[in-house]
Amino acid sequence: MNEPNRPLSPEELAELQKKFSEIKHGINNALAVMMALSEMSQRRPDYAEKLATAVLNKAPQIVSSLQEFTQFLNEKAGVKPAVASEPK
Repeated sequence: MNEPNRPLSPEELAELQKKFSEIKHGINNALAVMMALSEMSQRRPDYAEKLATAVLNKAPQIVSSLQEFTQFLNEKAGVKPAVASEPK
């Protein structure tokens, strides 16, 4: 059962902020790599393959990090994941 409006302790809030900062840093790093390779591939077409590889590797990492943070946040907030219902 969900616990609506459950206040977070200062420790939990600090933990969430730390986790958010780590995830934000990881996403920024991944995007910086993709942006650098994008610029390089405009000047040197041989970098296009490196760019494609980076996007294929980094994009799922970003999605996974966001999903992990969402789960972490929901756990701290006392929110249970919704059960997917079958289509009718």
